[in-house]
Amino acid sequence: MNAKVILVDKDDKEIGVEEKIKAHQQALLHRAFSVFIYRKQNDNVELLLQQRHPQKYHCGGLWTNTCCSHPQPGETVLQASTRRLHEEMGIEAKLQEIGVFTYRAEFDNGLTEYEVDHVLIGELAQENFAVNHAEIANYRWLSIKDLESALQQNPELYTPWLLQALSLVKRHLVYL
Repeated sequence: MNAKVILVDKDDKEIGVEEKIKAHQQALLHRAFSVFIYRKQNDNVELLLQQRHPQKYHCGGLWTNTCCSHPQPGETVLQASTRRLHEEMGIEAKLQEIGVFTYRAEFDNGLTEYEVDHVLIGELAQENFAVNHAEIANYRWLSIKDLESALQQNPELYTPWLLQALSLVKRHLVYL
């Protein structure tokens, strides 16, 4: 069974449904989400990053936010992000949407990400979690400062949407 994505207009209004791979082959605008899980360490806030599995259909092996995907037809962004966070990272967290942005990135394999990306955050409420290694190669915690430095020094190691999503997270987490 092929996964579907929700096609949207520039205002994020649903206009249809398409197979995920076709939407990426045809550069169709669709709804997506990016989740950032954070924890407070002393006077610092750290973000949980994942390294995408090398066999992902795009951006394999690159570092990105804790979890990212697409809601299925009939599923809200919050429902989908909660589901995928558990499926990918084994984490249960109360998520809060903090912003939305649109981006477009073309890849060497002919696929294009053209997404209205909803950004959500949640605080890690559990000590242990078990990542799904069929989805994720690795994970690590980084402070926002260290992540910004890494993005500046080696942007090719990170997904193209991470910097834009991080700017929304920074504006929100500055009050923690």
